[in-house]
Amino acid sequence: MRIVMIGAGNLATQLARSLPAAGHEVVQVYSRSRESAELLAGRMGCEAVTELAAVRPDADVYVFAVKDSVLSQLVAALPQCGDDSVLVHTAGSMPMDLFASRSEHYGVFYPMQTFSKQRDVDFRQIPAFIESSDAFSHDVLCALASSLCDRVVEMSTEDRRYLHLAAVWACNFVNHCYDITSEVLSSHGIPFDVMLPLIDETARKVHELAPKQAQTGPAVRYDTNVMARHIALMAGEPQLQQLYKALSESIHNRFSNDRKQ
Repeated sequence: MRIVMIGAGNLATQLARSLPAAGHEVVQVYSRSRESAELLAGRMGCEAVTELAAVRPDADVYVFAVKDSVLSQLVAALPQCGDDSVLVHTAGSMPMDLFASRSEHYGVFYPMQTFSKQRDVDFRQIPAFIESSDAFSHDVLCALASSLCDRVVEMSTEDRRYLHLAAVWACNFVNHCYDITSEVLSSHGIPFDVMLPLIDETARKVHELAPKQAQTGPAVRYDTNVMARHIALMAGEPQLQQLYKALSESIHNRFSNDRKQ
């Protein structure tokens, strides 16, 4: 398929770089940032544009991999595409039908993973969640997704919103905790990499145990002495104290409710 990338950020970069190996051609990259557009287009050997009016009309698929806050605006400004072109976005929490006024053929291709420009990923290992407006779009999206990912799941907009919420808990909030961990350690001259075996084992455990079964720590035991000492160590960080208390209470309450049942 001939594909135009609308966006040149983390996901757009990793997706574009994975497409040729799956038999597709990235024919153009659009970004509001000329530097970003030219960087990705240079890697793909295609044209870079910074004006939507310059987006070519003859691609098979237009992939919108941009921030949710600008997605609707860019869709509205896209020039008319070919009758058989399919418009798709990659957003976990945005509806499919924002394309409805622009094209008959549209859908969603949501690869659920965390992406960074500088770290390559194997799309074969990433589950892709798709939604389509009609049979033609369905066939195109299935073919595209299956050429990249081993696991392709059809999912409605409503269910995908909950999937995205769960992904924020599992990835973004967890990584924020890593960031806090790094600051706590660095302020006392302790390298972050001492945490890596613990982080890796925590992740490995949920491949074999339910997350609740894998939960350990002072909040499970409701060891108030340990928790109080931890909170005292964060005396200069009231926000972290509140976060620690809230998470500890949440863990304790979930286990208390189980014991009451």
